[in-house]
Amino acid sequence: MSAFFDSRWVAAPEAVTVLDGDALPQGFRAAGVAAGIKESGLTDVGLLVADSPDTTSAARFTRSGVLAAPVVVCKTRTRLDAIRAVAVNSGNANAATGGRGMDEAARMQGAAAMVCGVPEDRVAVASTGVIGVQLDGRKVTAGLLAASHELRADGHGAFGEAIRTTDKFAKSARLQVALPGGPVTITAQAKGAGMIQPSFATMLCFVQTDAQLDAATADRLLGDGVRRSFDRISVDGQLSTNDTAILQASGASGVAVAAGSPDEAILREALDALLRQLALLIVRDGEGSRRVGRVVVRGDDRDDAERCARAVANSPLVKAALHGGDPNWGRIAQAVGLAMTDRAPVDLDITIEGVPVCARGAAVPFDQAALDAAVAGTEVDYAVDLPTASGTPTVEAEVFFSDLSHEYVTINAEYTT
Repeated sequence: MSAFFDSRWVAAPEAVTVLDGDALPQGFRAAGVAAGIKESGLTDVGLLVADSPDTTSAARFTRSGVLAAPVVVCKTRTRLDAIRAVAVNSGNANAATGGRGMDEAARMQGAAAMVCGVPEDRVAVASTGVIGVQLDGRKVTAGLLAASHELRADGHGAFGEAIRTTDKFAKSARLQVALPGGPVTITAQAKGAGMIQPSFATMLCFVQTDAQLDAATADRLLGDGVRRSFDRISVDGQLSTNDTAILQASGASGVAVAAGSPDEAILREALDALLRQLALLIVRDGEGSRRVGRVVVRGDDRDDAERCARAVANSPLVKAALHGGDPNWGRIAQAVGLAMTDRAPVDLDITIEGVPVCARGAAVPFDQAALDAAVAGTEVDYAVDLPTASGTPTVEAEVFFSDLSHEYVTINAEYTT
């Protein structure tokens, strides 16, 4: 199995084979070009197109109250169940740019439709980068025209490179999934490193498959996958304006995945693992991140568990301790206390890397040297058990989060908006 599934928290499904190379699933072509949006001169416009008019799709977007222009255009002008083409620029978020920004996002959609030969309402647009700076639509249009001449079936890597901003490394994968009805291929390209907080992150993620899905099945698969992946991560507790996740299914493999079938169950498992691993890569990138933490909070009230898990994941004190390799369980306790002010006193249990450090709200003896060594790795596991009423079922909430480093402060002190 490829190193793609390299976290102990994400199991590689039995039916999945990780593939090398840049070939997209059947029926897709993509490209990435430099259009001069980034001062670095690196690629900054990506174009992806599905050749079949029967392509189905699904999409999810940020829940921020401040929506970037491309998100508004997608939500109001795009058939989200039948997206044929995706046009993306990096280096400029086209967010908080007023009416002119809306015009540029609509122009971007129209230009992509023209160069790809598809209807405008079947084009999704996305932008990522600096907020509050007008997007130069001429550069985007020229970039899309240039990208249309570079479209190729092995454009997976080029498209993925074009969507990166502060990412230190590419976040992408190619998988083959053995379904009862036959093999299908999935590719995905994602970006994100900072301003990450559900729901769901300053991230873009595009997934392509040659499986044949109806739109309702595609929507269900993407929605379920996002809830267990991008909606479960935090780098800095900040909510972005541009978050976009899109799944497209070309159907070119001829393998039909019927709702409720064994094929759907296996494809769901593969997509779930793919998105969870990509989400972990975003957290690992984390603008200066050294370590990734996972907190699981168990209790008998889902809202309480969710609130506590996010409080721990977003606590600067917890994140700083994670960065320093310090198993300071008092940081965990204070974060839970902040989330449970109406339930005091909370007799919680805490374990770090499986080692009990707190029971019923009080310290318990443990081997400090051994625990210090256990939290020195790149992944650190935390668990919190809240008091439960007798006989009530237990629920749990899981959040993955990055540490808080000196480099994070440096990056965001020097990065405009």
